Parts: sequence; C-alpha cells; structure tokens
Amino acid sequence: MFWIVGAGGVGREALDTALAAGMPVAGFLDDRAQGSTVRGLPVRAPKELAAGEGYLIGIADPAVRARLAALLDGLGGRPVTLVHPRAIVAPETELGPGCLVMGGAYVSSSVRIGAHSQVHYNATVGHDTVLAELVTVYPGGNVSGSVHAEQGATVGSNAVVLQGRRLGRYAFVGAAAVVTRDVPANTTVIGSPARPMARRGH
Repeated sequence: MFWIVGAGGVGREALDTALAAGMPVAGFLDDRAQGSTVRGLPVRAPKELAAGEGYLIGIADPAVRARLAALLDGLGGRPVTLVHPRAIVAPETELGPGCLVMGGAYVSSSVRIGAHSQVHYNATVGHDTVLAELVTVYPGGNVSGSVHAEQGATVGSNAVVLQGRRLGRYAFVGAAAVVTRDVPANTTVIGSPARPMARRGH
C-alpha cells in the first residue's frame, strides 16, 4: 500500500498504472485537494505521510517533485517504483527509487534511470542512456541510445533526442522538437532541428 503524491492528471495516470500492476493505493497526497476524494480515494496533505509509508510522486514538474521528495523523505517516507505491466524494461536496466514507467513505454538495454524520474506512455529510451534524477520523458518522446539527460531535464511529447546528445540540468525539449545538438542547462529548445526558444522582447 502506498500514496500517490499529486491528484492531477499525472497522479491519476499513476493510479491507472498502479491498478494495472495490482499495487494497492491508499490515496492521494495533495495540499490543494486535501479533505476531498479523487477516484474514490481520500486526499490528505503531504505532511501527513507517516514514517515508513510508501509514496510515488505523480507530478510532471521536476522542481516540484524535488521539493516534495525532500519533504517526504524527511518524514521517513519510502519512495516506490511503479512500472506498468504493458511497459517493457530490458535487461541490465536500473530504475531508481520513485520512478514511474507508464503503459506502452519501452526502456532498452543497459539504461540507468535516476530517482523520481518518469517515462510516460508510449515513450522510448534507447540503450546505454542515462537519465539522472527527476528527468521526465513525456508521451511519445523518443530518447535515442547513449543520451545523457541531467537532473530535471524534460523531453516533450513526440520529441526526438538523437543518439549521444546531452541535455543539461533542467533543460526542456519542446513537443515534436528534434535535438541534434547538446542542450545547455536551463534552456528550452523547440523546432526541427531544435534551437533555443527566443526570449520575448529581444
């Protein structure tokens, strides 16, 4: 039995994943919805997690995931890794604590995925790739082999990251972008080939 942190869209998709995997969920932890019920489950405040209880963060924003993981670990929470039975995780692949892998995802051989990272439905992660902590691959994202995504990087829906590229800390690859060059930290890229998004007013 564990709690899903966040009762929004990704949280409910995490619940779908848990139901498919036969893993019982106690309810949701969400400050905004505490005291209500979502999908028939109770919603409590994150600070109410008891020591030793399991949790999985079902929130897309990596900075928010980092803050909540620190809070819940400080309370003695236990991060749970959740993989949909219709996802494929190949041999010699390591999933860190608190990872979420949704249905239809394909994670290839010899991949390392850090704590609290997410691979959404129908996304792919190629061989020998390293996804650091708090990385997100949105639905349909295609991360090729030997890519290194640093902490908090995000690959948007249907985006492609070509082989051997590096995504810096908290880099963001826009939907349907094609990454042909390394992306610096804290940079948003869009288009094909992907280029940094122009800042307004410049």
